[in-house]
Parts: sequence; structure tokens; C-alpha cells
Amino acid sequence: MNKQTLFARLGLIATVLALCVVVLGAYVRLSHAGLGCPDWPGCYGHLGVPKTEQAVQMANALYPDRPVEAHKAWKEMVHRYFAGILGLLVFTLAFIAWRNRHDPQQSFKLPLFLSVLIIFQALLGMWTVTIKLKPVIVMLHLMGGMATLSLLWWITLRHMKLFARLRPGIQIQASRLKKLALIGLLIVVVQVMLGGWTSANYAALHCTDFPTCQGQWWPQTDFGEAFTFWHGIGPDYEGGVMSNTARVTVHFTHRLGALVTFLYLGALGLMLLLGRFGKNLQPVGLTLLAVLLLQVSLGIANVLLSLPLGVAVAHNGVGALLLLTLVTLNHLAFEPRRT
Repeated sequence: MNKQTLFARLGLIATVLALCVVVLGAYVRLSHAGLGCPDWPGCYGHLGVPKTEQAVQMANALYPDRPVEAHKAWKEMVHRYFAGILGLLVFTLAFIAWRNRHDPQQSFKLPLFLSVLIIFQALLGMWTVTIKLKPVIVMLHLMGGMATLSLLWWITLRHMKLFARLRPGIQIQASRLKKLALIGLLIVVVQVMLGGWTSANYAALHCTDFPTCQGQWWPQTDFGEAFTFWHGIGPDYEGGVMSNTARVTVHFTHRLGALVTFLYLGALGLMLLLGRFGKNLQPVGLTLLAVLLLQVSLGIANVLLSLPLGVAVAHNGVGALLLLTLVTLNHLAFEPRRT
């Protein structure tokens, strides 16, 4: 196996693992296990969860405000194990890229940037625990995970030449497609941030009806408190600290973002499906519409079914797939250079 093949396959494995880490992170957060281990990188000073009666007693004495809850601690530690393996894969990709940097076909800058990003992501993971689920840290940790996933997928697309057969025939409309695809990607990124902010502030159930919110088309809002990102260090943010009105505002803003996302990506998907940018991109349009409809359906189900864990985790996972769909479209629209 040559270096390029090894690099491409490791990139694909790392992408799949990054998706698993994102979904596991959502599961940990939504099952209220984010502080299942109150320290980092271990758990109550152990590499695993304390098991023996003596170890549990010592852990409880060390963290009296966070007694051991094994089911929550194991969720957190499994997430950390997966994230650690992903970090090793990213460093391996960076090492291969460095060793093979003189090859014009080798991605070089992105793998090195990813290794820096994964270190920063680890720090965000630590701060998420040590600063007790501070919302802005939780949201940045989510966005760091999504950025890692997206960049790994971009590298994989380039080196495995996935979907390359779809590229011919789009050059005539390439300039227009580039703008529309990039705007679509930016809209999804903003919507993911809003979703992360909603989850981090425990605002997902502050509009329990649909399509209205609190029985109104435009409920009472407080955007000042809702989007104040820094509330100091010290408080325990588990369960949220915002007022009810502020959380309604956060939820309602996420809904408005969902509407913008649905209208824009729906129109873009239809244009692709109708062959406006070449018939080769019709499968991408169909995929975009399918993932978009599934994501909107899961979002509505979260409201009407009072945020069941499985649906909520799926909403995060499909959101990641929607992001990857837009990354794929941008990769096809922009002829990648050596990066």
C-alpha cells in the first residue's frame, strides 16, 4: 500500500470516527452526563470509572458535590476514549502529510491545521468539565467537533476522489454554483451554532407547541440576555441559568434559523435536482433534499414529543450529515488546490 492510499483510507476512517464522536458528544450532553466525570482527562482521578467500594468512597470524598454516578461517568469516558483515538489518527495524518509534503498530490496544510485544531478541541473538552458546562464553551466544543469532521471529510473527498465523476459538466455554471454552495454552507454553520446554543442553555423545551411558540407566532423575547455569551466563571451551568424569557428567545431564534435554512437549502436542492448546474449533480440535490427534510422532521418531533433522547441525538447526527452534504457540494464546486 503506497502512502497516498494509506493517507486516503486513514482519512476516511478518521471521518467516520469523527462523526461517531460528534454523535456520542450529543448523547452525553442530552443524557445529562456532561459532568459524569468532574475532572479531566481521567474520571475521579482514575483512567476509568471507580468500581470498588473503596475507590467510590474516595472519589465521593474528593468531589462531595459530584458523587459517583457510574452510568453517567461511563458515558463520558467512552466519549473521551473515542475522542482520544480520533486525536491519534489526526496526528498520524499530519505525520504522513509532513513526510510526503513534496508530493504535489499530498494535502499538507490542512492535516497540520487539523492537528492544532484537535489540541484546541481537547482543551475545550477539558474546560467544558472544569468550568462546569459553561454554554459558550459547550457551543465552541460542538463547533470544533463539526469543524474537525468537515475538514477530515474534505481531505477524504480530495484524496479518495469520491464523487469526482459528478464534477464534469458543471463548469458552465461553476461561478454561480460556488456562491450558492458557499452561502448554503455558511447558513448551515450558523444554524448548527444556534442549535448548540439552544442545547447548551437547556432551551430545547421552552417552546412546546408547533408551529407557534408559547401559543404565539412571535413570543415575548429578550435578545439581550439570550445572547449574552459570558456570565463569569464559577457557577454550575448544568440545567441552565437563563430566565425563561431568554430561553424562549434562544429556542425561537433557532426556529427562525431553521426556517431560513429550510427555504434556502430547499431551493438550492431543487435547482440541483432539476439540473440547473448539470445533470451530474442531480444525486447531490436529491441527497440534500432528503437530509434536509429528515432534519426538519426530527426538529419538529423534538418539540411535539418533548425531546426524546433518541430523536434528539438523531437530530444532532443528521445535522452533521447535512453539514457534510454542503461540504461535498462545495468540494465539487471549488476545484481544490494543494492545501
